[in-house]
Amino acid sequence: MDLTQAITALASYAGPIQKKAMTNLKVLNEAYDYDKPSAFSRGMRIDLGNTAILLISGTASIDENGVSLHKGDFKAQCRRAFENVKALLEAEGASWHDIVRTSCYMRDIDRDYDDFNAVRTAFYKEEGLDPVPASTGIQAKLCRPELLYEMEAIAIFSTQKQK
Repeated sequence: MDLTQAITALASYAGPIQKKAMTNLKVLNEAYDYDKPSAFSRGMRIDLGNTAILLISGTASIDENGVSLHKGDFKAQCRRAFENVKALLEAEGASWHDIVRTSCYMRDIDRDYDDFNAVRTAFYKEEGLDPVPASTGIQAKLCRPELLYEMEAIAIFSTQKQK
C-alpha cells in the first residue's frame, strides 16, 4: 500500500479504532522493566479496518535484557537500533517497506551524521527500499549517557492478504 492509498483508506474509515501495545521480547525488553522503569510502550498498533498504523517509540541499541549494547561505537549502535525496529515490525506482520517516516536522534549530529547516513543507506539497500522513508535527523540528549543514537518510526500497511 502506498501513502496515497493509506491516506484515502484512513480518510474514509468510520469504524471503531482498536489499539494495542507492540513488543518483541526476544530482541528488546520493555521500558517498564528497566532498572529505572519508564512508562511507555515499545510501540502502539492502531487498526482502522484493513489498515494498520504502527507508532514505534524511541528505539536504541538495547538488548532483550535492557542492556545498552556497543558502548562508544556509533555505527554499531545505529545498526542495532535499525535491527530492533525491524524486529518490532516483524512481530506485527510488517516490514521496513511499510515505514513511511523516521525521526533519528543523535547525541552529536556534527560528529556522527556521516556515519549515520552510511549505516542507514546500507541498511535501506539491504532491505531493498525504494522509495526510502521520510526522515528527520535531530541532535538530542538521549535517556542514557552511553547511548549515541535512537530512532522513532511510523509504518502504515494493509492487513488484507495480497492476491
